[in-house]
Amino acid sequence: MNSNSKYPPVRTIRMNSRSVTGTVPGIGAYESTLERDLMEILRFDPEVLTVYPQPVRVEFVKSDGSKGECYPDGLIEFKPEFSLLPVLYEVKYREDFRANWRELIPKFRAAKQFAFAKGWRFEVFTEREIRTPYLSNVKFLFPFLERKFPEPITTWVLQILSDLGEADPDFLLCALCKDKGNRAELIPVIWHLVATEAIDCDLEIPLTMRTKLRAFI
Repeated sequence: MNSNSKYPPVRTIRMNSRSVTGTVPGIGAYESTLERDLMEILRFDPEVLTVYPQPVRVEFVKSDGSKGECYPDGLIEFKPEFSLLPVLYEVKYREDFRANWRELIPKFRAAKQFAFAKGWRFEVFTEREIRTPYLSNVKFLFPFLERKFPEPITTWVLQILSDLGEADPDFLLCALCKDKGNRAELIPVIWHLVATEAIDCDLEIPLTMRTKLRAFI
């Protein structure tokens, strides 16, 4: 996933001592660990085409009647085959939202209207939506996503799992080979196939060696 110049950042995120800032490869800069975690989820999501950090400036009217402007944290564009509307989003800790809701509501209303005019959706993501078992699974699986294994091996693993119908990783390894050393070498293959969605499982619960797996073949 690589951002391009279609929506270059309209605001520069600068390193500072008040918040955690950095860059997620393939996406761009973040200014909180919560925002970073959402970016990690999005770059793993096979439906996502591109994420644009700080893509637009939105004008709004403050509660005292004066003019203000806000900068939504990002814009998600999805791959055409999924027919999903782009999502303009803001990331906020629930505690911050509760403490500053009078200030934030006019901004969010303006961002929602801006998104609607563009044919987008607007969403606010908090730790409740982001910091779930799915995030932990994404962080675990991401190193396996780009790994390469010989096709005969991946086909063999998928065929054995298909023959079993359903199996956890531990049982699948036993069905694949008797030698414990060889089983250890096959563990990354299994997680690679999960990461690439060749193997189906419930990523909304923590992955373990007892997770139920099913083959997509």
